[in-house]
Amino acid sequence: MRLRLVPENTSWDFFNRAKMWLGVSALLVLVSIGAFASLGLNFGIDFRGGTTIRTESTQAIVVSEYRDALATLDLGDVVISEVFDVNFREDQHVAMIRIQAQDGQESVTSDVIENAKTALATVAPDIKFVSVESVGPKVSGELISTAATAVALAIAAVLFYIWLRFEWQFALGAVAALVHDVVLTIGVFAAVQIKFDLAIIAALLTIVGYSLNDTVVVFDRVRENLIKYKSKDLKEVLNLSINETLSRTFMTSATTLLALIALFVLGGDVIRGFVFAMIWGVVVGTYSSIFVASSILLRLGVKRDWSKPVDTTGNQFGDVDA
Repeated sequence: MRLRLVPENTSWDFFNRAKMWLGVSALLVLVSIGAFASLGLNFGIDFRGGTTIRTESTQAIVVSEYRDALATLDLGDVVISEVFDVNFREDQHVAMIRIQAQDGQESVTSDVIENAKTALATVAPDIKFVSVESVGPKVSGELISTAATAVALAIAAVLFYIWLRFEWQFALGAVAALVHDVVLTIGVFAAVQIKFDLAIIAALLTIVGYSLNDTVVVFDRVRENLIKYKSKDLKEVLNLSINETLSRTFMTSATTLLALIALFVLGGDVIRGFVFAMIWGVVVGTYSSIFVASSILLRLGVKRDWSKPVDTTGNQFGDVDA
């Protein structure tokens, strides 16, 4: 017996309150923009600048002990990671410590570095600071603009692809859902002040891909049903298409969330922000593919004179029931 998260042959009406869902989404987008404008993002070292210290010791590195030792110095955002290399000696243990730039300073001062070395000496008495490198605010500012450009280009590429693959109405619906997902994710990070670094940018790009995948699956079924049911109202076709793909959508989201929740609970502090962004993105992406992209498509309308034969390339598994 196969597991089903959604009953077979569902016929739920997803557009009975389409205006309400679009209103809720618009309100959440406005709240997210307000949170970003008033609170801003809690930028990590990647975007604020700071100092990277490479340490070396003969004792095994315990990241939690290093973090506890530096916590007493109140240095703000500190990232600690162990470095592995096959060329290292057996008694050579190397760590990379990144300390954010202090307010009003481009890099960590020599006094702070000495205090950090003294604190770490309580954990590893023979610790050495092999190298100290600083990243100023100019470089971090360039990273912010480059990250924003990467997200914008990804969304633009999606718009172009969907426009070619389907019709312009589908493209606008898909891009609106992607912008909705990205804005809400940034808004959540601004509201709860979770550290925002390059890993979160990677999560945003992953969310764009995940949300697009869900939306394309629904839109592909919509296009097939528009050809199959030429006399049906567009609202009925959209409802039918979403219900037909609902089992696949929920199963994909549920299995992805199981893995992400396990990583969030057991993965540790280093990846927790990234995983949180992914969890939020999966939930919002699933919601937007059903209630945002499809509702906008319903509002825009779509041509019904599909005279070309159905292109089944790449859709040979389209009817597989999840």
